[in-house]
Amino acid sequence: MMSAFAELEANLLSERTKKGLEAARARGRKGGRPSLPDHKKREIKFLYDEQKLSGEEIAEQTGVSRSTVYRIIKESRKI
Repeated sequence: MMSAFAELEANLLSERTKKGLEAARARGRKGGRPSLPDHKKREIKFLYDEQKLSGEEIAEQTGVSRSTVYRIIKESRKI
């Protein structure tokens, strides 16, 4: 009995969330985290290619996470 109410409540919450997101998109709002600025991406590529710093050193110096540093480096290799 309790699980049925919990499931109903979860479904209602999900529906309200979806409607809220749709309404926000209709007003021109986007979700998600803003992307890293281009100048920061160029700095990461420079530090890696020219200064030969490690991903950890670049992360400390630029204030972004190591995983972001490695993702930017990987993306730059595709070009």
